[in-house]
This record gives sequence, C-alpha cells and structure tokens, in this order.
Amino acid sequence: MEIQRTCSFTGHRPEKLPWRNNEDDPRCLELKARLAQEVEKAYEKGMRHFMCGMARGADFYFCEAVLALRENRPGVTLEAVIPCEEQAARWSERDRERYFTLVERCDYETMVQRHFDKGCMLRRNRYMVDRSAMMIAVYDGMLGGTMYTLTYAMKKGLEIVTLDLGEA
Repeated sequence: MEIQRTCSFTGHRPEKLPWRNNEDDPRCLELKARLAQEVEKAYEKGMRHFMCGMARGADFYFCEAVLALRENRPGVTLEAVIPCEEQAARWSERDRERYFTLVERCDYETMVQRHFDKGCMLRRNRYMVDRSAMMIAVYDGMLGGTMYTLTYAMKKGLEIVTLDLGEA
C-alpha cells in the first residue's frame, strides 16, 4: 500500500463516548454521519487504503463507514490492524460478534503481535501512523491512547482531521 494514499483512524471506546453503548443516541448518529462524510472526503483527496485498529466504539463506526464507501467507490481497501490475538477475548458476545464480522469483511488483516502486553495497543497505533499520510480522529481532548496517537501522527506530519465530540 502506498503511504500517500493511506488513511488511518483513531478514536474513543464507548466508555469515553457521551452516549456509551447507545448507538441510537442522536449524537452517535450525527458522529457516524460526519465520519461517513470525512471518509468520502478522504477518498476525494486520493485516499484508497484505510486502516482501522478494530477497537470497540469509534473504530467500529469508522470501519463501517469505510465498508459502506467500498460499496460505492472503486479501489477502496480496508485493513484491520489488530494489536494481538486476544483483543476481543473479554468483550461481550455482541461486541465480539460485531468485531469478527467486521474483520471478516476487511480486505487485509494485520496482527501486530500474538499475545497481549501493555504495549501492544501502542504498537498497533504506531503501525498505522507509520504507514499513513492522513488520519481521521474522534477526539474530545482527554488523556489516553487517542491523544498519544494524535500527538505521534502530528510529529510524523500526517494530515489530521479531528471530529470533536463536543460538536456531536
């Protein structure tokens, strides 16, 4: 995949989203619509390969937006970048089913390492940043993995589009 045609994603898990797991919340529906618009804009800028870290929450929304884009636009590929085999092991059955269904629909699957350790999410995020020219983020200013990933992406000179949860 060409770096200059690759867009990755970072965003919050449900615990940090104002609506938690309630995807029928109007703010969630608005965010999903904005994500779909930004994915379309990225395509218009020449992005064809999209990478997703496959976490619950905003990652799932991004993954679904890219899969919808792929239905309507030629040349779109989606890569599931999985930090470790156990990523979904402790999730609810519903979240695991959604995860495996989404991963199965991706064009590529990259597992950063086999077993979980405290650095595997960080390595997954760096893998995506290091192979992207653009990043779309769902971010509200809180400390955590999304902030770290955005900071790293800025240092690496990626074009960054941030969707602020305060606007949702």
